[in-house]
Amino acid sequence: MDYFIFIVLKDLLGVWYVYANIVGATFGAITNFLLGRYWAFESKADKITHQAFRYALVSTGSLILNTTGLYLLTEFTPLNAITAKVIIGILVAVTYNYLMQKYFVFKK
Repeated sequence: MDYFIFIVLKDLLGVWYVYANIVGATFGAITNFLLGRYWAFESKADKITHQAFRYALVSTGSLILNTTGLYLLTEFTPLNAITAKVIIGILVAVTYNYLMQKYFVFKK
């Protein structure tokens, strides 16, 4: 969801890549929360409002890390925005996002 919206906004509609990233990441976060709660972590014991609040905190941190990394790689290296987004996305996903979701958001 994140990458699809990012590419549509950036490449088809001409939205600046930083704004496209913020919108894409927001929709991606909503999708990811629902998949994490009901499928990946199967964590339905805790109230959804509690998990959603914790997820919002983690998601905000992720958005800041992803957007900052995307901007730095795009502006200060020869990488294009899509390549930079993939690299930063993988780094943030396998370090920050996974660990925070497993041990803070969807903890059992």
